[in-house]
Amino acid sequence: MGYRKDQLLARLQELKIDFTCYDHPVVLTVEEQAKHVGHLGGALSKNLLLKDKKHRLYVVSALAETKVDMKILSQRLGLGKGGLRMAPEENLLQVLQVPLGCVTPFALINESASAVSLLLDKGFKSKQTCYFHPLTNDVTIALSSSNLDKFIISIGKQPAYVNFEDAPAVGKDSPPDLAHLVPSGVPNSSEQPVENTTPTNVPHQNNVPKATEVKAKPKVQSKGPETSQSKVDKPTNATSVDNFVNDVFDIISPLFLSEALKKLDIKKEELSSIIDGIRGRAAPDLESIARSLKSASYTSGFHAGFETMLNRGLSGRPSRN
Repeated sequence: MGYRKDQLLARLQELKIDFTCYDHPVVLTVEEQAKHVGHLGGALSKNLLLKDKKHRLYVVSALAETKVDMKILSQRLGLGKGGLRMAPEENLLQVLQVPLGCVTPFALINESASAVSLLLDKGFKSKQTCYFHPLTNDVTIALSSSNLDKFIISIGKQPAYVNFEDAPAVGKDSPPDLAHLVPSGVPNSSEQPVENTTPTNVPHQNNVPKATEVKAKPKVQSKGPETSQSKVDKPTNATSVDNFVNDVFDIISPLFLSEALKKLDIKKEELSSIIDGIRGRAAPDLESIARSLKSASYTSGFHAGFETMLNRGLSGRPSRN
């Protein structure tokens, strides 16, 4: 079991790290968090868990206003243009041992995250106070970057600050400037399935029958028209955040290209590179929003199902009073 909030705060006190806690309702985005602590004047952060093609993991912690271009960052790490993508939810739960909305540098306190690389925004160094969630998204703690460094050193890592908006050339005579930050290993549980994980602030699923794994059956072509029920039963890529984001860009890009060619004096090839740039810059934020919506939908659905179960009983019969 990973660290809990109270254990983390106790550890910070042992390290004589000065911090301030602010309780608030559960938040899933930086915008929601800003409503509760934004007026205090500190630096809000956005935190991403990224994965490369060799399953190595990276936590990118940046100021809320910093633009993180995943393609440029991938090149600077020596991974090529498409070497980074958003890590799946299983990695949050199994490696960082936190649910969606709770990724921060503090999650690296868990032993399971020892092989995860941490990249910090250079902008934190110029801020008097920085805000992060302490493993749960109904609390925000404020501390200085020097105290954050003290915590990072205490877990056996060296703070690595990066200017994410730099775009240095990478080539034969210009080696990747961040290659030294690529992890040397893969977390042991980065590819393991997730079992019995309860999201933050969701009731424990006591006495709820476990879902059984159903093996996919060979697809049989239907002779008649497809019914709405058959559409629901088919597996879909809509549950994949990565595929959802790609679908959004696949829809928007041709429309943008068509309209731009009509109204702007610019070549199609140049527009394509502009679209790629927009895609690289917008993808992390769009993926973060999609994951937040997915988490919110899951939480709402779970509550609804849990209430129905309490009202009707596990066997489907009305509960006895």
